[in-house]
Amino acid sequence: MTSGTRYVVHRALILLLTCGLSACALFQPRDPLTISVIGIAPLPAQELEMRMAVKIRVQNPNETVIDYNGLALNLEVNGQPLASGVSDQHGRIGRYDEQVLVVPVSITAFAMLRQAYGLSRLQSLQGMPYVLRGKLAGGALGTLRFTDSGTFDLPKDGSTAW
Repeated sequence: MTSGTRYVVHRALILLLTCGLSACALFQPRDPLTISVIGIAPLPAQELEMRMAVKIRVQNPNETVIDYNGLALNLEVNGQPLASGVSDQHGRIGRYDEQVLVVPVSITAFAMLRQAYGLSRLQSLQGMPYVLRGKLAGGALGTLRFTDSGTFDLPKDGSTAW
């Protein structure tokens, strides 16, 4: 190999190494989104299924903006699948910002029967566990998945929980 060829190869390797290191800086670790279920409201039913609007608060604890162009949710109650829904809404959640999103979900008759059977074995509905799994689609960073879990704490005075 001639000295001119070595010089070109050496410079090319330095350029590739520099580009590789700068690309790594673009993929800084991101904190997970903070998702909270803040409300559930009934929607008009369709045939043998119930429809509900699940309201979630999405908090972005990162220094970069999150652009999204779709949302999907799955709600599990008492360890059993209950509802699922999708929305093609799109938007942007600013850096260190939050947004409230509403997603319509469907509850099939089979899911209602499964829940009714599970509830018949409980002593009380107070503190019933739920898990919400979902994803925000799109954006430069791809799909962001999230999970929220907790318990439904029913009011003692008989008023509506949501």
